[in-house]
Amino acid sequence: MKYIVHFSRLFVGLLFIISGFIKLNDPVGFSYKLDEYFGETVFNLPALLPYTLGLALFVVILEMVLGVMLLVGYQTKFTLWSLLALILFFTFLTFYSAYFNVVKDCGCFGDALKLTPWESFTKDVVLLVFILILFFNKQYITTLFNNKFASAVSVLSLVASCYIGYHVLHHLPLIDFRAFAIGKNIQKGMEIPEGAPKSEYEMKFIYEVNGIQKEFSDKELMNIPPTAKFIDRVDKLIKEGYVPPIHDFSLEKDGSDYKEEILNEEKVIFFTLYALEKSAPEGLKLLENFYQKAKAKGYHTIAVTGSDAASVEKIKQQYGFTFDFYFCDPTTIKTIERANPSIVVLQKGTIMQKAHYNDIENIKL
Repeated sequence: MKYIVHFSRLFVGLLFIISGFIKLNDPVGFSYKLDEYFGETVFNLPALLPYTLGLALFVVILEMVLGVMLLVGYQTKFTLWSLLALILFFTFLTFYSAYFNVVKDCGCFGDALKLTPWESFTKDVVLLVFILILFFNKQYITTLFNNKFASAVSVLSLVASCYIGYHVLHHLPLIDFRAFAIGKNIQKGMEIPEGAPKSEYEMKFIYEVNGIQKEFSDKELMNIPPTAKFIDRVDKLIKEGYVPPIHDFSLEKDGSDYKEEILNEEKVIFFTLYALEKSAPEGLKLLENFYQKAKAKGYHTIAVTGSDAASVEKIKQQYGFTFDFYFCDPTTIKTIERANPSIVVLQKGTIMQKAHYNDIENIKL
């Protein structure tokens, strides 16, 4: 049993550190995932939505520090109780997500590794088993070297985690795992390979029968009572086909999509603002001056937003913006970059530079 405990300690500790670091690298992305859980489609807890970023930071830092504390054997009782509570919380979330099919990706490993809901739940069940082994055999968990060393390493991991969290919030993720990373081409990211599996759908017909709405498949249409009233027809997804890394990307203006023309240009800059009402005022103040500099260098500079036309006009008047705004799905814009606003430099659709508004001066024109 002692060797099983040692393996479990190493496995759980390293997995929590890796998982925590990947999410700590991009806490804003993890907070978007918490937004999904606390939104109307899952738990409907709107009161928690303003605090998802703070909660995301707390959880990922806790993951990192608990993983370190387990490996060095510091405060074993507290560490194991905390790990147990955390994995029970995660297991509940992933089971709910998988069973009710409400969140497609739990975000356990951020954008570095995508897991299906059931894969995420299975991973958490395996972790729970290993943590229970540790919990009931804690006598085999000894302190690494001595208590002073274990304490120092644990405190250092907490300080380092807090610093990383602060840094990436005020700049950009240290490692970009997304489809819009520097060097990636947007057009290629939207391509569907020849022969890729296609999504399969089943037609369902909804009829009202004796005051009750019922679903019928196309094979059951002959069995519909003559007095039934047709309500609607829906296409239910049976099997999801290939989904390209980049989808729902558009550059719409005045009812037309200009993405093909703009992405084929030699020198393009995007200001990404997924929601104008949530954009940082200190960042907005920098954009017009930067636009004029970029324009003088021959760049076609546009703002890409998910906000409506009224919000666009309001912000243009407030800050004196003279550049054009194009509409794109806000979720896609969040994937392009986490800062709101951020600056993205492209060359024929290939991303050459990216910057948080705090680092706008680092963009080389």
